Amino acid sequence: MDRKSAATSATRWSPIFIRLALGIPMVVSGFGKVLAVGPKSMGIPGFSGFLASLGVPLPTVAAWGVGLLELVGGLFLLIGLLVRVVGALVAVNMTVATVLVHLPNGYPASSGGVELTLSLALVAVAVALSGPGSFSLERALFDGELLTDGANPATQAD
Repeated sequence: MDRKSAATSATRWSPIFIRLALGIPMVVSGFGKVLAVGPKSMGIPGFSGFLASLGVPLPTVAAWGVGLLELVGGLFLLIGLLVRVVGALVAVNMTVATVLVHLPNGYPASSGGVELTLSLALVAVAVALSGPGSFSLERALFDGELLTDGANPATQAD
């Protein structure tokens, strides 16, 4: 394999690993928020109460919105559906979490700092910019990406 074909192959296939890096933590977090299951279980009532303590308006609506974004959006990332849209929404979600919740705690994740949420926000931006890659439901069902004109050469199938 020559250098150009190796680079093309990496460009086509690497987005799946970025999607997995973001989708897995989103699904785990979403399960905890929506279904009160797993290592981050709090359920909508607990999460809504937490958001209310932060002064978030309409905390129950916000809890459902964030919980469903993380759960359903995370699943969409894993299968490669509406990847750019979900990536952008998760970037906003993680940026808000970074500023509202984690910033006062400094950097290390071990002390509740910005380390994880900032990293997830940046990965989400990368997902929104890179798109689903070759191995995605968008490619399989629509022979390209949804919601784009197909002008991004980095995500074009050979």
